[in-house]
Amino acid sequence: MKETKLSLKKIGINESDCNYFSNKRFSDGAQYRFEVPGIQSPSALRSLISSCEDKNIRIHRATQTKGIMFLNDEEIEEMVSLANDSKIDLFLSVGPRAVYDTSATAQTKEGSRIGYRLRGYDNLVYAIEDVKRAIDLGVRGIVVYDEGLLWALAKMRDEKNGEIANDTKFKLSAHAGAGNPASAKLFEDIGLDSFNPVRDLSIPMIASLREAIDIPIDIHTENPKSTGGFIRHYEVPEIIKVASPVYLKTGGSIAKHHSWDTTDKEAIQRVKQVELVKNMIERYYPEAIASK
Repeated sequence: MKETKLSLKKIGINESDCNYFSNKRFSDGAQYRFEVPGIQSPSALRSLISSCEDKNIRIHRATQTKGIMFLNDEEIEEMVSLANDSKIDLFLSVGPRAVYDTSATAQTKEGSRIGYRLRGYDNLVYAIEDVKRAIDLGVRGIVVYDEGLLWALAKMRDEKNGEIANDTKFKLSAHAGAGNPASAKLFEDIGLDSFNPVRDLSIPMIASLREAIDIPIDIHTENPKSTGGFIRHYEVPEIIKVASPVYLKTGGSIAKHHSWDTTDKEAIQRVKQVELVKNMIERYYPEAIASK
């Protein structure tokens, strides 16, 4: 194994020990930010923002997961406006995916592993069109599920090409199934701006990702039952220490499954989950630095 570890070290993938502490930070010097996923509509986003204001809770990113193609132009523009006014980053997810097209394979137990990837040329085109529409309406954060799509979009974002706005940010979904440092490095190299690994990685596994890449890592602090239902609130202080800069994805346990249509009431419940995690940080790692 020593030879393999040396080979990995030569290509920038180092072994991390149990005492690993990340000295990497967001551009403002912060270690962590809060992200609330599953905000599928303007109404849910408005309720989320209102509840944050009432509780004096600061979140930094809201993510829509169902797909851009399920929102009309007016809804997208309203969500962009709400996010801009509240200084929250808004990320919308690419709509086309295998579970939405004619794939019979994606509906089977074995085939479910391909569920959010793209099949064939036409679906790649549809996905790029979905992204272009969102960008034209003012969106600058896109959630992707497929490395081929990311590669193509990053090429189009390049200043030399200028086909899409060069300030657009791409975030990988946990549904892409990535969870090791080599995969993380690959995604960073092909244009990713924020890396969401599979949800159930241990602290040392997360540390190995951070050692390999510089972009933010997005970690689920809790999950709906459909993805395991596990709650990691007590682990959050350690997650911040090893994963900084990290987005703490909080509020997922309110949903029954991915792409759940969050109601206004549930959006408020998600803010309570953020409050619970915030309390854990203040109790067990009060010196941790959050983005203001």
